[in-house]
Amino acid sequence: MINRKFFFDQVRSTLFGGKLRKPQVDGLTAILDVWELSFAKKDDRWLAYLLATAHHETDRTMQPIEEYSKGRGRPYGEPDPHTGQIYYGRGFVQLTWDYNYRKMAKVVGADLLNHPEFALELPIATKILFFGMINGSFTGKKLADYFAPGIDNWRNARRIINGLDKAQLIADYGHRYYAAISYTI
Repeated sequence: MINRKFFFDQVRSTLFGGKLRKPQVDGLTAILDVWELSFAKKDDRWLAYLLATAHHETDRTMQPIEEYSKGRGRPYGEPDPHTGQIYYGRGFVQLTWDYNYRKMAKVVGADLLNHPEFALELPIATKILFFGMINGSFTGKKLADYFAPGIDNWRNARRIINGLDKAQLIADYGHRYYAAISYTI
């Protein structure tokens, strides 16, 4: 079990400038709850990197958000000829492209193809975050590729989501989250 008081005290001071807003606490809590319910026997570095990814991809809001540019100027930012939807980034991981929405729709049991906005709902975004990063659904790379016995590769773990874009920054967030979850009850 994660010592929640220690965790929130630590992340408040090391990652959020001394203050956490209720939506940030709610998002962090949702991720911690899923971890403890279903994945607590896994490597805690996985949780730290999941949190670091959400931290970065949501611009520290810790809530599922829409991509700021809504895909403007990118191929995935054009309306789909079949659904009329635009599959720009949404959620904790900025899910993009129709094929990723289709794949995750099967995982979460929601019609993300016709309603991509469902990826902004906290329970759905949390399932996408966990399933995609654990199973390698986004790029073919998964958490176990970078965090396993004898493997500790925080920087290259960024390849799970998006090449090496901001890799060191997110690795640094991951180390701070890991320090916050390492103190157990």
